Amino acid sequence: MAQQTIQGNKALAKQIKQRRIELGLTIEEAASRAEVGTKTWCRYEAGESIRKDKCKGICKALNWLSLPNGEEKNDDVLSIEDYKDHTAWSKYLEKQYGDMAAMSFAAGSDILLDHVETDLNSLSSLPVGTHIGQLSVSLLEYDLPDQFLMEYNYDFLFKMKCKIQQMRGAAKLGVPMIAHSVLEELIIYLCNEEANALIELYDGIEGIKGNTTADWVFDLFDDMDVITFLYSDIYVSEDHPYHFLHWSEDQFFVDED
Repeated sequence: MAQQTIQGNKALAKQIKQRRIELGLTIEEAASRAEVGTKTWCRYEAGESIRKDKCKGICKALNWLSLPNGEEKNDDVLSIEDYKDHTAWSKYLEKQYGDMAAMSFAAGSDILLDHVETDLNSLSSLPVGTHIGQLSVSLLEYDLPDQFLMEYNYDFLFKMKCKIQQMRGAAKLGVPMIAHSVLEELIIYLCNEEANALIELYDGIEGIKGNTTADWVFDLFDDMDVITFLYSDIYVSEDHPYHFLHWSEDQFFVDED
């Protein structure tokens, strides 16, 4: 049985956000009170589903007795079979790394693409050069490396959107998934992270065959450099291959002949 959840909706998301603002809480403060991650709280304010066991913490943070409209529940079970015919299901990942890898890219790319398009929509009505750190709510702000926050503007997000769609198209065709650039590594890594969050929301996934861990990403990359250089306390200088200036350059697994 999957973890019971409160079905997400825009009305509830708006109430959560308004109540937080009424109490004078930042997203970080509300998340801390609720004992959830900042990114998880952003999901609530974006209208995504809420695990039933997290409702008490949200109510505690917002001084509510219960969630508004909290009677709507979702008992659906997350199954690998639901993704076998997905437009971004990669036969290559399935064969090389198992069902978990193929499902993670398919489901994760859905979620990541939605987050990118949501932030693009928000940025489209703001002055040129505005970055996602200036938005009231941005799920991508807690996805992408902190060091280059001010670089994540409309132009970058549009480029990221196009790259995700390109990679999804290649996955559908069964093309080998090889990350040649930092941006491609980031996308694959973040797709896996989003899929893991989805699986946690449903308390697991049924019908997986083969490797069931998230380590397939680093097997694919043949290293953990994306974590080492972008999600640690290391400062990345302009001449470093993982600096934002070089994210779109083909650097890895490239035939130099």
